Amino acid sequence: MTKNSIHFLPIALLLLALTITTTSFLHSTPPLIRPTTSLSPTAIMSAPDLRTDLLKIIGENPGGHQDTTVRESFAAKLQEYSKAEGADPSDVIFAIGKAVFGVELEGPDVKKAKTNGDAAKSAADDLPIVDFDYMKQFMKEVFLSYGVSPERAETCSDVLIEADKRGIDSHGLGRLKPIYCDRMDNGILYPDKPIDIVSESDTTALVDGNLGLGLYIGPHCMQIAIDKAKKHGVGFVACRNSTHYGIAGYYATMATDQGCIGLTGTNARPSIAPTFGVEPMMGTNPLTWGIPSSDEFPFVIDCATSVNQRGKIEKYARDGVETPRGAVIDDQGMERTDTEGNLRDMVLGKCALTPLGGAGDKMGGYKGYRWAATVELLCTALGSGPWGEDICGVDRATGKPKPMPLGHFFLAIDIEKICPVDTFKKNAGEFLEALRGSRKAPNGPGRIWTAGEPENDARVERTGQGGMKVNVPLQKNMQVLRDNRPGLKDKYAKLPFE
Repeated sequence: MTKNSIHFLPIALLLLALTITTTSFLHSTPPLIRPTTSLSPTAIMSAPDLRTDLLKIIGENPGGHQDTTVRESFAAKLQEYSKAEGADPSDVIFAIGKAVFGVELEGPDVKKAKTNGDAAKSAADDLPIVDFDYMKQFMKEVFLSYGVSPERAETCSDVLIEADKRGIDSHGLGRLKPIYCDRMDNGILYPDKPIDIVSESDTTALVDGNLGLGLYIGPHCMQIAIDKAKKHGVGFVACRNSTHYGIAGYYATMATDQGCIGLTGTNARPSIAPTFGVEPMMGTNPLTWGIPSSDEFPFVIDCATSVNQRGKIEKYARDGVETPRGAVIDDQGMERTDTEGNLRDMVLGKCALTPLGGAGDKMGGYKGYRWAATVELLCTALGSGPWGEDICGVDRATGKPKPMPLGHFFLAIDIEKICPVDTFKKNAGEFLEALRGSRKAPNGPGRIWTAGEPENDARVERTGQGGMKVNVPLQKNMQVLRDNRPGLKDKYAKLPFE
């Protein structure tokens, strides 16, 4: 199959869904289907193997949700998975079973993961707060247990804890187990690979990450770009064969902290359809800038090139509201607003996200499409890297996970080579202050934010409260890692919430 004839099967989107940690997925409750076969104690399998079997059932039966036998087989396997050691009760596969196969479990492990409405708010208020330094050290110890070198483990944990400090919970502790640890366990991401310089000039470099952790590859590449900028004014680094590198804003602020303007981008698994298309072809590719200013925080815009990411659609479902028109398009070219139907059909490969500006060209959707394509090109063309189905993360023949070799790029511009950095910061700060001080909408919140300010607000609030709140699913993830990774049980005999 060539890249010009890519066909994204439901299994690809399922693997995408399985990287997201959430405690709730859908609002509706389909008919409950109970397992019809007893589970023999001698047939117990590991959680990863059971998850693979569930994916295989779905991949081999695209219309299986309409077949009673397939649904019952899926229900039995899902029940077994829910009881397996190491299974995450917030795993989206439970919600997939509910939405697509009509399977809702009543087991105690799954009940623990269910929250809604006022109960969820009350639970959030009662969550334990864990000190940032403690959490960073825990994550570092986890990486060390996989064989990551001490220096790189420090860097990896710093990238993740920075996300939690900024209030970007989707990219911090929440990603430790499902994205990094599970992929290392599956052998599709490597804990400590060399970083090779493929080609280099005074101002540029092409780097190969050899499928190591993007959390240490990314900082290495951005520092090369910054070092070149300090010598020659500008530094640009392209990277191939990397993996998920955390929040893109981390790299932008690496540059601003060293007196540079920073830019970075990364590709990802395909989920955005091109304007006037319906097939997922591009990732939610962020294009992220960091610009120093006289404010106590830099101007940092770190956002996807799609209207919404899948996680936002899930939030609409939890809130019981419609998806805004233009954010999702189905395979018939219809702009869909039925949130639960959108989630179901995204799982089945019948829906795609739209680029910034929405579907079609009435609101400038072609602009977001072209920005997403720009990121994809810079992440692939310079290093002859893969895209589309080749980074979907699943082996079509077996339904099992496969490596996702991602591309990144990093640009640094040394301000001092153009003007005094203090002058630049003063000029930038005056403009940003004018934006915040401009006339407010009478029906708005009474405040205007500039990029980087919400993240700074989160940092101030969380630092003031003594750290980060850790929800129940993440507590369980920490316990699973503590109990199963070598050396951790002695060091963390009792976690703060135990």
